[in-house]
Parts: sequence; structure tokens; C-alpha cells
Amino acid sequence: MADTLNKMLDPQLNRRGFLKGCTMAAAALGLSETMIPKLVEAAATAERPRVIWLHFQECTGCTESLLRSSHPDLARLILDIISLDYHETVMAAAGHQAEKNLHDTVDNHPFILVVEGGIPTKDGGIYCKIAGKTAMDILAEVAPKASAIIAIGTCATFGGVQAAAPNPTGSVGVQDLVSGVPIVNIPGCPPNPVSFLGTILHYLTFKRLPALDNLNRPLFAYGRRIHDQCERRAHFDEGRFVEQYGDEFHKLGYCLYKVGCKGPETFSNCPTARFNDVGVWPVSVGNGCFGCTEPNFWDTMTPFNERLPMVKIPSAGIVASADKVGKTVLGVTAAAVGIHAAVGIGKRIIKGKKSGDA
Repeated sequence: MADTLNKMLDPQLNRRGFLKGCTMAAAALGLSETMIPKLVEAAATAERPRVIWLHFQECTGCTESLLRSSHPDLARLILDIISLDYHETVMAAAGHQAEKNLHDTVDNHPFILVVEGGIPTKDGGIYCKIAGKTAMDILAEVAPKASAIIAIGTCATFGGVQAAAPNPTGSVGVQDLVSGVPIVNIPGCPPNPVSFLGTILHYLTFKRLPALDNLNRPLFAYGRRIHDQCERRAHFDEGRFVEQYGDEFHKLGYCLYKVGCKGPETFSNCPTARFNDVGVWPVSVGNGCFGCTEPNFWDTMTPFNERLPMVKIPSAGIVASADKVGKTVLGVTAAAVGIHAAVGIGKRIIKGKKSGDA
């Protein structure tokens, strides 16, 4: 199926684009330039791992984002380094033929399972069915046989928008239902394709999954707060904020925290990896971060246009504080110089008096 899709995506990925993709992945993984040849070698020569890609409760936005990634074309790059044996959105097969493809791989070959979408559990999971089986049943059948599982998107990792209160279908993420198999969570609505590519290349190169945080997210992509990497951080530190969308401060590119940016409580590489190599991300074009890589963000981060109350806003700013400290230091120094001079003069006067008495 991957070969067929590659023909549809003609022309074949060229070497320059391939190298650029591996370089992007190395940068995302935090690897030195010396590791790029190893990534390229692993991607080019390793036996392509078989991948089963299951869709459950979701909008297919994660797949759409991946297929539309460009410069280089990460979709083609990924299709060149994995054997995508089952993917309901892009495969040519349908019906019984598609199901046969699924079970041929699951029953006869080692494979990586990618899950996109939440899994409804209420009323026996009847709110998502494929080929007469619930998402719960399909996951229970396929997941235990996988070598590893990659949950892509916030729906598959934490339940997503359908898990928002009151969560009428009982939607949950993969890790709530599966145990005994390594799971990597790549949340986001949608996540950056580079995060998925980096995970795959790490697995091929080092024969193991990347280091994970306490939410099973790869540290290379989710190890730092958005707030700490944001190009508007200097404005936050100086107390310069957009008060409402469209005001003069918004036009000047000030910090968006007061109009709801959730960057201080969100972990992701959005400011550094950005999307589709176009050099922008939501905050850079004037919209605050929604916190979509965090669990239950539809409940914990809303209303999206209101600020998080627990974040302390700088009162004066670093520069202002530095100026104040500098002036204080200068004042103390001047006073010290004055005291030192006075002491020196006093010593000379006393010494002069003693000489006169003598």
C-alpha cells in the first residue's frame, strides 16, 4: 500500500529532501550533527518496520497534518521508512480486503501500532464501531501483539475534545486501556509531524523508544514549557501585555498571556519546531496557545481567551528591576565612596593636628 501511495505522491522523495528531513529530526531530538549520518543510514537501510494505523474517535486532523507537511515532504519520508500496512484514510483497500490486510500483519508479523483518536468506553463502547467491532474490541485485539504503540494526537493520548465534560461517550486515551506494551504519547491538536518523525527515526537508529516524561511524551518534543521558548517571553518578563485582541499592544507583538495564552502551563516544541516549515506557529501570528498538548485541556484551559490565574505577572520587569537595583547599587557605591573620602579627610585632619601639637 505504501508503494501505491508513493506513486500517487509522485515524484519520489529526492536525497536532498531526505537529508533535510533527517536533519530536522536530529535537531528536534537534540542530537549533534555527527548523528545525522546514523539517522540517514538507519532510515535508508533498515528493514522498514510494519505499521498498523488505527482510527477511532477523531477528526483525522493528525493524519491530514502529516500528509500536508512539506519542505521536506515528511509524509513521503515517513512512507519511505515504514511499511504502512493498514491506514483507513489512505489505503486503497476497502471492506473485507482491508480487514484481511490488517489481520495478515497482526497475526504474522511484528509491527508498531499507531492509534489516532479516543476510545469510547460507555455502554460497551458502541459509539465507535468498525467492521462491526467496537474501538475497544479492536484495540484489545491488536494492541497486545504490537512491539510498541504510538498514540498520536490529544484524542488518542488523553481522550481529546470528546472527553471534555460531561464526556457522554466515556472517551479515554490508549494508555487508560492498554498495559504491558510500551506506549509513546504524541499529543497535540494536531501534533507537529516532526515529533512523530523524530520518534520513528529514534526507534530505527537506537532500537529503542526515546526518553519519556511522566505522561509518556518524548522529552525531545515535550521536555520544555512553551513559555520558556516563546519569542514573546521578553515582553512577559518586562510586563508588556496585550490587553485585548486588536489593541496597539497586540499590533506591537506583546505577550498574549492576559488574553488567554496557556504557554506558561504547556509543554511542547511548537516555538522551535513550528509547522510545515513556514516559520510560524499560533503565538507568532497573534493567537495565544490553547494548551492542546496537556491532559484534559478542553476542561482545564477554557475559557481559551482568559488567563490562567496561578501565573504571577511581573510587576516591574527585569530591565526595570535591573535599573532599580543598579541605581541602588550606584547609590550605595556613591555613599561608600563618600564615607571613604570623609574617613580619609578625617584621618588627614587628625594627623595634621597631632603634628601641630608636637
